[in-house]
This record gives sequence, C-alpha cells and structure tokens, in this order.
Amino acid sequence: MAIDLKSFILDVPDFPKPGIVFKDITPVVQSAQAFNFAIDELAAWARPRRPELIAGIESRGFLFAAALARELRLGLTVIRKKGKLPRKSACVLAPNEYAVEYFEMHEDGVAPGQRVIIVDDLIATGSSSISAINLVKLLKGDVAGFAAVVELSFLEGVENIRRAHPGIEVHALVRY
Repeated sequence: MAIDLKSFILDVPDFPKPGIVFKDITPVVQSAQAFNFAIDELAAWARPRRPELIAGIESRGFLFAAALARELRLGLTVIRKKGKLPRKSACVLAPNEYAVEYFEMHEDGVAPGQRVIIVDDLIATGSSSISAINLVKLLKGDVAGFAAVVELSFLEGVENIRRAHPGIEVHALVRY
C-alpha cells in the first residue's frame, strides 16, 4: 500500500537560522508504517543497482542507511564529520548551506571497487552529497547510486550532483 510520505514531513520555520524552512523527517521514522514504506521504496530502487555496501551520511542519513543495509542484508559504512572517527581516516572538504565542514570515513570503510549506495535524509544544494561521493571515490569505491528521502528541487541539488558526477543516478522519495 502506497503512503504519502509528504504528509509525515513537517515544516519548521526559521531553523537552524532565520529564513530557512527545515524539513523535519522524524515523524517518518516515528511511524512504523511510513518508515517501513520508505525503506521498502529505497530497497526497490537499490536492488537493481547491485550494491555491496551502504554508506550513510551523518546524522539523519544513518537512520535510513542502517535500515536499508539491514533490508538488503548488506554492511553499513558511515560518513562522519571530521574528528568523530577513532581510526585512521580519509577526509574531504564538505561545505554545506550553513558552514564549511569536512567529511571522513575510515580508510577501510570501502574496499577498492566495492559497489556503494550512499544514503542521506535530504538533498538541498547537493554540496554534502557531492562531498560524500568524492569521499567514496577517494577510497576507490564504485558509487552505484545516491538516495535520499527528500529532495528540495528548488535548490537544484540533484542537478549539481549530476554536473559534478555525471552518470551517478540520484533518487529521492519525496520532492519539494
């Protein structure tokens, strides 16, 4: 049965700063029906791409990436903000809408040639997505696709990702 995921996503005005309307996806996770539907939809998209590993982006991306990895019976690797991983890590610049940051993965987080689907909660301008793809490629992983729950299409993030990484398929369950 199809579920309207948009009906579970709440707008929070002026968060994290004035003028921003934050899309709160926590009600999707709180509803067993909506969460399972979202994971089923992501899995249906991911399966034909034959991933060998799922990578989740800190922090809300972890929620969906972990559940997707479990559904597909795959392992999970994490993309964290700089300074949060305990072992030797690869690092890339990860500017976003709010700040200049860095993303890191353990150096053994992806094996060379391993097919990886990267998962996040939301695509805005695409800058975090591009950085995550850069990081997986730095570790010589093969990016089999990028998935998110929400796309803010008016910010042209998917177009920016496609310009930076032609050929990588991008998928979102909900578009605004």
